[in-house]
Amino acid sequence: MFLALLAVTAGVFSPVLENNFINFDDEQYVTDNPHVRQGFKPQEFGWAFTTRDAANWHPLTWLSHMLDVELFGLNPRGHHLTSLLLHLANAGLLFIVFSAMTGSVGASALLASLFAVHPLHVESVAWVAERKDVLSTCFALLSLWAYHQYARRPGVVRYLAAIVLFSLGLMAKPMVITLPLLLLLLDYWPLGRLPGAPGAIHLRRLLEKVPFFLLSAASAAITLSAQDRGGAVQGVSFPFSWRISNALATYLQYLWKTVWPRNLAVFYPHPEGALPLWLSAGAGLLLLALSIAAVRSGRRFPFLPVGWLWYLVTLVPVIGLVQVGRQGMADRYTYLPLTGVFIIVSWGAPLLLGNGRRRGRVLALAALLILPALGVRAYRQAAAWRDSLTLFSQALRTTRDNWVAEYNVGFLLDGQGDAAGAAAHYRNALRIRPDYTEAHVNLGNLLAAGRNFEEAAAHFRSALYRQPLMSRIGIDKAPINLGNVLFELGRTDEAAVSYQEARRIDPLDATPLYCLAIVEARRSNLPGAEALYREALRMKPDYQEAANNLAILLASQGRSAEAADTFERILALKPDFDQAHYNLATILSAQGSIAQAIEHYRAALRANPGHRDAAAALEKALREVPPR
Repeated sequence: MFLALLAVTAGVFSPVLENNFINFDDEQYVTDNPHVRQGFKPQEFGWAFTTRDAANWHPLTWLSHMLDVELFGLNPRGHHLTSLLLHLANAGLLFIVFSAMTGSVGASALLASLFAVHPLHVESVAWVAERKDVLSTCFALLSLWAYHQYARRPGVVRYLAAIVLFSLGLMAKPMVITLPLLLLLLDYWPLGRLPGAPGAIHLRRLLEKVPFFLLSAASAAITLSAQDRGGAVQGVSFPFSWRISNALATYLQYLWKTVWPRNLAVFYPHPEGALPLWLSAGAGLLLLALSIAAVRSGRRFPFLPVGWLWYLVTLVPVIGLVQVGRQGMADRYTYLPLTGVFIIVSWGAPLLLGNGRRRGRVLALAALLILPALGVRAYRQAAAWRDSLTLFSQALRTTRDNWVAEYNVGFLLDGQGDAAGAAAHYRNALRIRPDYTEAHVNLGNLLAAGRNFEEAAAHFRSALYRQPLMSRIGIDKAPINLGNVLFELGRTDEAAVSYQEARRIDPLDATPLYCLAIVEARRSNLPGAEALYREALRMKPDYQEAANNLAILLASQGRSAEAADTFERILALKPDFDQAHYNLATILSAQGSIAQAIEHYRAALRANPGHRDAAAALEKALREVPPR
């Protein structure tokens, strides 16, 4: 049974092995992360344990990605394989832990099967950046196993093993901070360490969880600090009334998607407003009624309060009371919490059918109908993660007013050269979210490329001067791009102001200095332009465009030797810089060094065979070479 479960799960999730990385956090976690790309190197361990990148602290997650790079490089198949193996391990651990604690192999098998093939769990497995879900859950389940061993035969080693494994889970993803409460629930059922015990024994059960609670508190504090520093906490832009109403409704939405897992998406937009009072109040009353019913039935059916409270409690860190990010909900958040719902189903279904002789057959038939249906749906959802365009196109079909999906589809079409399609999606994103900085910047770039400079400038200004509720990613590019279009429009004074704003935003960026040098050259302030080019090169010695322009500027003033020296220095750093070869050849040709000029014209053509000026100049130079 155990091996069959693993084999079926592997088949259901097999499409992930053909999937690529996606352009939604995978670059931050793996493909564009310079530390992770180093592989599993000791010198990067310190970074993993101290960084707050990705607005989180999860050193084991970073180390797992590094290990994947060490083993598989940047081949996505290997990274997906690791996540799949962890999911298989989690399904197997769930079966082992609950069959050992309850003695019920059949119910535990159903529990593990529902966990293994449910479509809501695809996101945690198929998304490389969500390695933290499957990894933290693995350590959490191992901690439950160690705790069960401790409860069965108390001892320091078993107790410490549970604590250490819990610590590792927290270092993979802090969502497992609720595990101490799960231990108390398991003490009630199925471990039976609470019912009927004297009050002092209850106090002892609570005291033995104190180290777990202290670890949870420390993890929560570190996580909130990291998320706040990373700009992920949206407390100001999401008033508490919005958050509480969305949280109440989301608890029920997850339940509905558990029963009917349709219209799944990588991003569900937050409703951004308090839901109607009747809706939020109704959701709250329904949750309260279900909670009361579960607790009151606990004496006869102890799995009911345990399963229900498991679901409620484990969702608390991600239900949105502390809003992190702009999503209203996310499939990945159900990876551990749905175990509570599956406990209720697995131990409750047999009770609904009574004790008749046909109960086993009915249960088997139901499982044969429900599990394959879930598996097929999960298989299709896993295939939807094939690439970024497929994934975000699905989100457009399954959600409304999804500005993140609109932007990402536009970005991907832009990369494929479909400017019209990209612009349409960027405009849709801005219709939904007029403060979307990245969409303004990218749409402005498209318009500028089409020489629609006035409208491009308007979008760059919107990116700069609106007060967006979302992150300011891309804001550093907006003033430079605005300056560029203003320069094209001949408004050099305004362009200079924009470039100065870019310097203020990022004083370490050499690009604004380069742009200001061009402005000064246009104003015929050649000494000023020269000083700015040299300052840009001081900040960025391999800045080939700045070096090229400086050399041209020097040559225009009759300082040919300085110009040639500048070209030679940039070519030492960038031997395939075709324009530098061409310009140096021009200087050499003017000085009568025809043979050297020919070599540089040829080098320019090797670097860029389509360089027509170099080809024409080479042909002319060859005619000037005296016959031997």
